[in-house]
Amino acid sequence: MIRTTEDVLHMLDSWLDEDSGIDWDAFYKDRERPVPFFADRPDENILDYMESGKIKPGRVLELGCGPGRNALHFARNGFQVDAVDSSAEALSWASERAEKESLPVRFIQESLYNFDPEPGAYDLVYDSGCFHHVPPHRREGYMSLVKKALKPGGRFALTCFRENGPLGGSPMTDREIYEKRTMAGGLGFTEEKLRLIFHEFTEIEVRPMFVSKDPGVFGVEGLLAGLFEKRTAARKEKG
Repeated sequence: MIRTTEDVLHMLDSWLDEDSGIDWDAFYKDRERPVPFFADRPDENILDYMESGKIKPGRVLELGCGPGRNALHFARNGFQVDAVDSSAEALSWASERAEKESLPVRFIQESLYNFDPEPGAYDLVYDSGCFHHVPPHRREGYMSLVKKALKPGGRFALTCFRENGPLGGSPMTDREIYEKRTMAGGLGFTEEKLRLIFHEFTEIEVRPMFVSKDPGVFGVEGLLAGLFEKRTAARKEKG
C-alpha cells in the first residue's frame, strides 16, 4: 500500500534496480581493476577552478567520493573536507590514502538519499560522476541536499556523462527511463539539460571536461563539467 511520497520513491527505486545489484564494496575491493578514476589524480576542472579563482579554500562537501582522489586534492590545498560515499570499501581505501599524507579528511558512510547535511555549512559542494546515476524521481531530493548544505553564495560543481559520450551517457528521456525500467548504466546530459535542471542556481560555467595529457590529472573525453552558485535572498527577489 502506498501511503506517502517516500513510498512512491522507494517503489520507483525498485523499478530501476540495475545499480542496486552492483556490489560496490566488491567493486572497490579489487584495487587493481583498470578503472580510470581509481588513480589518485584530481579532476581537471577542479584545478582550473582553483587556478582561475572560481573556487577558494573553504569548507567542501564531496558527494560520492569513492577512493578519495578529489577529496584528498581539496585537503592538500587548504580546504576543510567532508566526503560521503555509501561504500565502506571505498572509504577504507580513501582513509588509507589520507592517512599516508596526514590529510584531515572526514569520511562519512551514507547513501545520498539518507544523508542529512549541516544546513548552510559549506562553501562548495562537489560531485564527480554521481549525478548521472541519480534517477529523475530522486533529483529533487538531490538538489534539496545541495541547497541545504551550501551557504548563500556557495558554489556547486559536478562532472557527469555527456549524452552519447564514449564513456556512456544514455540519451533516453525521463519518460523512457520508466517505460523501459532502466537507466542504461548512467544518464547522459547536454549543457542545456544541465542548465535546465539546475535553473535555481546561477550558472558560472558549463563546458566539456578538457582532455589532459598530464598523468597527474584526470581529464577525459565524454564528460561535462558544470559550476553553479547558490543564489542569495537578494538575487532570488530580482529573479
